[in-house]
Amino acid sequence: MILSPLPNGTKLLWVTFIDKESREHKIAVNKGDNLLDVAQAHDLEMEGACGGSCACSTCHIIVLDEEFYDRMPEPEDDENDMLDLAFGLTETSRLGCQVVMTKELDGLKVKLPTMTRNLQASDFANK
Repeated sequence: MILSPLPNGTKLLWVTFIDKESREHKIAVNKGDNLLDVAQAHDLEMEGACGGSCACSTCHIIVLDEEFYDRMPEPEDDENDMLDLAFGLTETSRLGCQVVMTKELDGLKVKLPTMTRNLQASDFANK
């Protein structure tokens, strides 16, 4: 759960979203929160059409600092397939539903792209 009460001694982590209007939103999060859930809980414009199941590209984010990008686990094949459909793909693009906050990502800054493409894996299923 986003921002649930923390046990004594547990440190909040911070992530900053830069929205489509270039406004910064610095948000306290818990270890284990994914960026799609965080963005939606704070009414940021991140669609997440597939509900966070890595089957669309509407939660596309751009990690602004390559050092933070390198601290993340490599994207799985499913995520890379969906990223290929994303608008404005960059070398540091990820899906927000697949980025889980850890202490190594404390201070992460991500940009929301100016547009999204609402194409889901189910759009390409055998018909």
